[in-house]
Amino acid sequence: MTSATPSSERRVSARIGAISESATLAVDAKAKALKAAGRPVIGFGAGEPDFPTPDYIVEAAVEACRNPKYHRYTPAGGLPELKAAIAAKTLRDSGYEVDASQVLVTNGGKQAIYEAFAAILDPGDEVIVPAPYWTTYPESIRLAGGVPVEVVADETTGYRVSVEQLEAARTERTKVVLFVSPSNPTGSVYSEDDARAIGEWAAEHGLWVLTDEIYEHLVYGDAKFTSLPVLVPALRDKCIIVNGVAKTYAMTGWRVGWVIAPQDVIKAATNLQSHATSNVSNVAQVAALAAVSGNLDAVAEMRKAFDRRRQTMVKMLNEIDGVFCPTPEGAFYAYPSVKELIGKEIRGKRPQSSVELAALILDEVEVAVVPGEAFGTPGYLRLSYALGDEDLVEGVSRIQKLLAEAKA
Repeated sequence: MTSATPSSERRVSARIGAISESATLAVDAKAKALKAAGRPVIGFGAGEPDFPTPDYIVEAAVEACRNPKYHRYTPAGGLPELKAAIAAKTLRDSGYEVDASQVLVTNGGKQAIYEAFAAILDPGDEVIVPAPYWTTYPESIRLAGGVPVEVVADETTGYRVSVEQLEAARTERTKVVLFVSPSNPTGSVYSEDDARAIGEWAAEHGLWVLTDEIYEHLVYGDAKFTSLPVLVPALRDKCIIVNGVAKTYAMTGWRVGWVIAPQDVIKAATNLQSHATSNVSNVAQVAALAAVSGNLDAVAEMRKAFDRRRQTMVKMLNEIDGVFCPTPEGAFYAYPSVKELIGKEIRGKRPQSSVELAALILDEVEVAVVPGEAFGTPGYLRLSYALGDEDLVEGVSRIQKLLAEAKA
């Protein structure tokens, strides 16, 4: 048995060396590289709206560039006016009343998630993570010294976990439960009753809840977004909300997110950020101020397009033998089960996992999808429908034709 490499001989630390590359960004990068090389690749990998950032937000950024006030350092925790606007927007959109002192502005949602976990976790603390999960959650937990404990839901429950499952995973080391609705990667949305039950369970056992609300405005049909601390006020002192402008306002590249939490947690996370990155780009913060202070008209238009694409994609995926795709109720992802196709022959190959099936789809028909292994559940694929209607239909049509060739 080979012994571990001594730390004195290790070029990269064990902590950082253990981090996995973001699978979604890796798939997106490969698709873009192939496209740049002239290949007709269609990418369903990245969760990125294909719409431009609304003009009024861009204009606010242009004006900020010209203002010398924004050419200097500003408070590490965020522009005071933006923090106040985020507090006001939170009350407007979810009915949750917070003070600006409970807000930290971060470099996107990923920094918000990491800093939130880093502020409350000690080494060995466990975090219950419902799976399928977004790739960044478990990595952020590990980086913060915590231990992710997966609780798996599948298509038979619409990818929603139950209180009974959460309770079965709870131990004396459990400190936090992660709650995400609408969900990336599945698009699942918890009903008000189910969300309340989970919140009351967490409060009963004195657990922290970290809830990611970044898809709050992207819900469809009869589904409804509800903010957990509004449903369960008893959680207020142990609830952390992460959010951002990326998905709602088509601002993925602007990199502005935020944490809402009790003041002591915000102070700790702000101290961390003051050493890690200092303030978020002032120009991006001013753009975010325009976004959260403005109306939601542009958001409504985008949601209408996403809803149309959602229905088209789900219908087309469910026409493929061996594929079952529940209808997502939120976000902009479909998460079909492809378990029946694993091991079947497709153009002379027999993919033994959804990783191999995704690679086959990219190689044979030049369509990029993300395998379920990236989200903790092998046997699935994630496809984003945040791309143009024509590309969506063309891409899924290619997948249909390829998988129709599957044989035992």
